[in-house]
Amino acid sequence: MDESKSLKNVVAMDGTQYNATVVSKVLISPDHMMIKIDPDEARNEFEAGQHTQLGLYGFEKRSSSSEPETIPAEEDKLIKRLYSIVSEKNDTRQFEFYITQVKSGQLTSRLFNLNSGDRLYIGTSITGSFRLDETPDGTDIVMVATGTGIAPYISFLRSHIVERPESKMVVIHGGSNHWDLGYFGELLNLQKNYPNFFYVPTLIDPVDHWDGYTFCIEDLLKNDVLQNQFNISPDPERTRFYVSGKPEMVSRVSEWLYDFGYTKHKQSDPGEMYVEEF
Repeated sequence: MDESKSLKNVVAMDGTQYNATVVSKVLISPDHMMIKIDPDEARNEFEAGQHTQLGLYGFEKRSSSSEPETIPAEEDKLIKRLYSIVSEKNDTRQFEFYITQVKSGQLTSRLFNLNSGDRLYIGTSITGSFRLDETPDGTDIVMVATGTGIAPYISFLRSHIVERPESKMVVIHGGSNHWDLGYFGELLNLQKNYPNFFYVPTLIDPVDHWDGYTFCIEDLLKNDVLQNQFNISPDPERTRFYVSGKPEMVSRVSEWLYDFGYTKHKQSDPGEMYVEEF
């Protein structure tokens, strides 16, 4: 094979561009899953918080819980979307993803029909500027998320929590019910084992026996939970904010941070607030 030829153009033995295999799939709820994928060839080391593409052809079956597609997929088209990588940054042989099913969508409804041993496409490049490694040493780090917006933060913590003992690190994760809180157990365990890490789940429509916060994320922030409970101030000089999740939440939290002098981080214009919408 001509080594100069891009991997993405290589056709597999089954006539597709599939280049990876599902090794495990865990359904947290009918519409939330953790999936681990082995690429046929290891990728280069990436930075925690980055993303890559997953893809399936339109001829693949959709999940039994899906709904009619808003836009019907073309059978011979490889449908590709970007997903944040959950894995620790040095794990280039296996990639973990946390995905929510869009029942009327083209790709997630097919991803939810996959099982161990099934084949799919994974991107040959890993990109993205939503990264923790650019945060100055010693600054506190607040990671705000709804839904699958938690995914890059798990990669952050798996990759960097041991390296940042001088920084307070807080994850605020919002949802409607307990099944929206992916990685709940892992985050509680990190809080138990790292004195500089704090986990703040909040549910707006919890089931019985929930004794945590019941604010939406914006109200939790406005009620000064960070300042009162963790002595962390929304100060651009001292604290970096990461905001990841639904566009409405991202917009409202961003507006709140603008009042404290935060600016959105761009590769060409570094700021103190990193934003990614899911």
